Amino acid sequence: MTHEHKIYLKKLKRNRLIIIISQISLLIIFLTLWEVLSRLNIINSFLFSSPTKVFKTLVELYQNNNLFNHIMRTTYEVIVSFILCGIISFILSLTLYIFKTLKKILDPFIMVINSLPKVALGPLIIIILGTNTNSIIFNALLISVIVTTITILNGFLSCDTEQIKLFKILGASKKDTLFQLILPSSRIYILSSLKINISMNLIGVIMGEFLCCKEGIGYLILYGTQVFNLSLVMCGILLLSLLSIIFNLIINKLEKNYSIE
Repeated sequence: MTHEHKIYLKKLKRNRLIIIISQISLLIIFLTLWEVLSRLNIINSFLFSSPTKVFKTLVELYQNNNLFNHIMRTTYEVIVSFILCGIISFILSLTLYIFKTLKKILDPFIMVINSLPKVALGPLIIIILGTNTNSIIFNALLISVIVTTITILNGFLSCDTEQIKLFKILGASKKDTLFQLILPSSRIYILSSLKINISMNLIGVIMGEFLCCKEGIGYLILYGTQVFNLSLVMCGILLLSLLSIIFNLIINKLEKNYSIE
């Protein structure tokens, strides 16, 4: 290892440390400011709660054996819908890429479904599937599948046409071109679609829990709003934020390991 490379690695490590310290500092400043403003009644503590009240609410949920039940329920729904969305979206995007005429036929319908407010379909989903986990997962899929499919499809379409022509000239079959050129070159798009997938599924699951659930983080937020317990609402938002951070960290790790530089 050269001296210049060692200096570069030290700078890189120092930069990462500065970023982490800055992020933690900003979080501490925000929480401290929120607590101080609440205690001084500069902001309405009933409406905006405070970090100490949110922490007490978390402790109460834990003592009542409700905390992990709500977390695990939402986590399960998000993971199931995330996996199903990934599989369905990949198959759909691959189908639309291979069958160009089918893509042209379905384009206007995909556009309509994508732009349609999914909340409007919530009551219909409940009537058909009932007030259960299936409704929540289906609601999440309804929100996430089209967007994820379009992202992956754009990755396939962005493949260099000159390279595709070269494969044809060299006598490669459509199967070889697909698996040896198009899929590898679309890896970044596929990995990026995972971030969209997890975000859309989180939104879909929480929306579903608002409509037809008696357990989960979405239910905590809704119930807290109904009984004017804003500390419970803030607690639900905090749990949802932590869950989102964990999922995105996992996806970022995958993207870092498998993306093409």
